[in-house]
Amino acid sequence: MIRHSVIPLLMLLAAASHQAGAALLPYPVDDQAAPALSLPDLGGTQHSLSAYRGNLVLVNFWATWCAPCLIEMPGMQRLLSAMKDRPFTILAVNVKESKATVWRFKNMLKANFPALLDSDGAATEAWEVQFYPTSFLIDSAGNIRYTAYGMIDWDSDETRQVIEQLMPDSKAVIHETNARP
Repeated sequence: MIRHSVIPLLMLLAAASHQAGAALLPYPVDDQAAPALSLPDLGGTQHSLSAYRGNLVLVNFWATWCAPCLIEMPGMQRLLSAMKDRPFTILAVNVKESKATVWRFKNMLKANFPALLDSDGAATEAWEVQFYPTSFLIDSAGNIRYTAYGMIDWDSDETRQVIEQLMPDSKAVIHETNARP
């Protein structure tokens, strides 16, 4: 019972202390291929980053004990909904927690993007993640283009503009906009 009342309190405190949030930063190495990533989701289906080639992919490393991680997830869900029918996906990599714990929090947050289980932490180590949340934007060619260390406001105009510029279909959208009289 105490646990259910502590979680909202932690989320509120983290929100107050992280109002500004982190920013998407250009990755310092041009054309840096993303490390391999192949992990099971909560249903046991294997997800491989290479299978999403041609899409823009947000890879987010998180944990249920990380309040900023939980606070940013509804924004990630809104971003995914806004990109419906576009070549975009989110892979949320949970680090070293049980399937039951991850399932409970994913349902509580009403997130419908894949929650991948990095049970032994090998993927987290390969991606050199030092703290949570850490996010990477992977372009359609499989290269890391942007990273964020800390909670991101996925609803901000600046963040959405970066994402839109990386979208594989953005030229088509811009062309249609310019073609109007």
